Amino acid sequence: MEKVKIGIIGGSGFYHFLKGKEVKIITPFGAPSDKILISEFKGKKIAFLPRHGKKHQFPPHKIPFLANIYALFKLGVERIIAPCAVGSLKAKIKRGDFVFASDFFDFTKQRKNTFYDGKFGKISKNIFHLSPVETFCPELRKIAIECCQKLKIPFHKQGRVVVIEGPRFSTVAESLFFQKIGDLVNMTLIPEAILARELGMCYLNISVVTDYDVGLKGRKDIKPVTVKKVLETFSKNIEKLKKLILEIIPQIPLDKNCNCSQTLKDAKVN
Repeated sequence: MEKVKIGIIGGSGFYHFLKGKEVKIITPFGAPSDKILISEFKGKKIAFLPRHGKKHQFPPHKIPFLANIYALFKLGVERIIAPCAVGSLKAKIKRGDFVFASDFFDFTKQRKNTFYDGKFGKISKNIFHLSPVETFCPELRKIAIECCQKLKIPFHKQGRVVVIEGPRFSTVAESLFFQKIGDLVNMTLIPEAILARELGMCYLNISVVTDYDVGLKGRKDIKPVTVKKVLETFSKNIEKLKKLILEIIPQIPLDKNCNCSQTLKDAKVN
C-alpha cells in the first residue's frame, strides 16, 4: 500500500471524516481505537482514526494510545492533526474558540507514556529520554494559524494545556490550582503527543473550547462543565473544524521544514 503521510485523530464527537476505505491495523500494542479510514483530498492521502472509537467506547484513561500512534506510524504517517475538546481556564478563551496548544502540564498517573522501555520494549531495546521542549510542530502550527486567520475563526495562537487522568472532571480546588498554571484543561493530549514525537512524527493539536471547567472565580454566570454541554458545543463546531483541517491539508509541504523527526537524535542512553 502507498504510504499515507497525513493522519487525523478525531476527538469527542468527531467520529467520521471524508469517505474512503477502512483498514484494520494490528500493532505490537494491540488494536487501535477503531479501524482506520484511508481517504484522499487534493492529491494527498489521509488516515483518519477516531480517538475514542466510532461509538465512543474508550474513556480517556482507557484509550489505546500506543496502538493508535503506532498504527498511524505503520501506515507511513509523518504528520498528525489532532483536534480535541478542552475546558477553558481563562475568561478570554471563550466557548467555540480554537487554541493551538504550545505546552502542557501532565497530571496523568496511570498511562504508559513511552515506546522505549529498554529490554522490556516491543519495538526497541534502547532507552531514550525525550526532551519535549517543542512538542508541537512549529511548521504545522504556523500553517494552522494562517488558515484560521483566512477562515476568520476565533482562535488563540498558543495555550498551556493541563492534562488530567479522567474520566471525572476537576474538583473546584483542582480547577482553581490549574487556573494559576494553565490556560486549558483536557484528558487526552498526553501521552498521545509525546508518543507521536517519539516516532519522529509532527503533531498539531487543535483544542476546541467547549466549557469553563468548574466555572471561573467571581463569575456566577458561568456554569460548571457537563458532558452534555461538552458534546453540544463540540458538535456545533465540527463543521468549522473540518473546514479548517481541509484548509490546512493542501498547505502542508511535501518536505519537512522542522526538526520533529530529529527528536531522538541526542536522547539515546544505550
